[in-house]
Amino acid sequence: MKTLKVVFVTPAAEIRRNKIYRMGGSFYGRSNSITGPLILGRILKEAGHEVEVYEELYKDLQAENIKDADVICLYTMTSNAPRAYELASIFKGKYKKRVIIGGMHASAVPEEAIKYADQVVIGEAENIIVDLIEGNIKGKIVYSTPVEDLDTIPFPDYSILKTPCKVANLMTSRGCPFECIFCTTSRLFHPYRYRTPDNVIEELEMYKKMGFKYVNFEDDNFTANKNRAKEILRKMIDNDLIFGETFFFGRTDLAKDEELLALLRDAHLNRVLIGIESLNQDSLDYIDKKQKIEDIEYCGEMLQKYKIRLIASIVLGIDYDTKEDIRKAVEFSKKINAYQLQPAILTPYPGTPLYEQYKEENRILVKDWEYYDMMNVVFEPKHMTAWELESEFFRAVNEFYNFSGAMKMFKIFGFESGMRRLGLWVASKFGKTFFRKESKKENGNIYNKLYELNMES
Repeated sequence: MKTLKVVFVTPAAEIRRNKIYRMGGSFYGRSNSITGPLILGRILKEAGHEVEVYEELYKDLQAENIKDADVICLYTMTSNAPRAYELASIFKGKYKKRVIIGGMHASAVPEEAIKYADQVVIGEAENIIVDLIEGNIKGKIVYSTPVEDLDTIPFPDYSILKTPCKVANLMTSRGCPFECIFCTTSRLFHPYRYRTPDNVIEELEMYKKMGFKYVNFEDDNFTANKNRAKEILRKMIDNDLIFGETFFFGRTDLAKDEELLALLRDAHLNRVLIGIESLNQDSLDYIDKKQKIEDIEYCGEMLQKYKIRLIASIVLGIDYDTKEDIRKAVEFSKKINAYQLQPAILTPYPGTPLYEQYKEENRILVKDWEYYDMMNVVFEPKHMTAWELESEFFRAVNEFYNFSGAMKMFKIFGFESGMRRLGLWVASKFGKTFFRKESKKENGNIYNKLYELNMES
């Protein structure tokens, strides 16, 4: 088999390529890359092929610069699918390249994705990537089986990444033992599996030697198996695998284990995103969160105690929530001194029970996938108009991010955290102006559509 040049691209939706959004993102976090293409790239590289990986979130992709590739692989999430299809059309049409599309969105709607590609991969690709690229798999829609033993997967190869990267990402597990109705992860990565602590430590040692100062744990719930998480954390501490900052996803139940909290603090897993979602128990039950209001309140208290910075994720527009419920969640996040607020408009992603429900109820207002980014309303809410829900999103951001909140972060978490929060406050003000300008555009902007629907109701 001759050596092929394979290029992996994770596209970015139009709004995420906007200068203002990128400025805000620089305050929110640091440049990184999802691990999937870096793992698949390493497998192909070890098979003798030339590989490059591009993450478009931080740098615009110039198609003409990679037109010498033999195969283009595009990773799709729902909001970046239109951009992926745009790039696929360029590479297939203008440059006559072979195009393969994979990822969560393509796995959910392969019949749509195949219109733009030579092949579409459903599911995890590690078991088939070499045969796929070398042309040994002929089907248009390719079904891949999940990797049973995650320890057999090679570590990501950052040498093939051609876009900025200051943070190493690692995924110590795949999937989630919970099944919230709006989540795509538990449907794509199934069943829930996890790596052994020693395998995780080996990867962290590699990042330490490479000089990375920051690490993100990509697991949807790193602390789902608390005993395993504690073993990893102890080994990190014992082997001096402490980074300047390590981000992870968790659930409120981690607060019930103080040994775990102490280990998280000591291992510098000091920034956590937790899905608070709502302070309405009916809403939590509706989305199958398996979480109580008292769990949320206790978690907020304990994270403060152990100086772990909370990114409070709230979902706006759940069927049982009113505008008052949304505002209550924002005020609660301020009260517990959440480090950041991540308001996310409820979004019916293809492949989820929520999408099927809203489709059946004829409540989906917008079919343009670019707006399925948790910042835009694409469905008809129950207790407010779509325009009112969109307005609550902007209100949440502007209520939470203010000068006094930034000053409080200086006092609680120190200079770097305070400066980041101050930057987010400034970015939120620019962002509001940007969205307002966008809403005045003619010819069918989504904000115009939502406003018109509001006027009609």
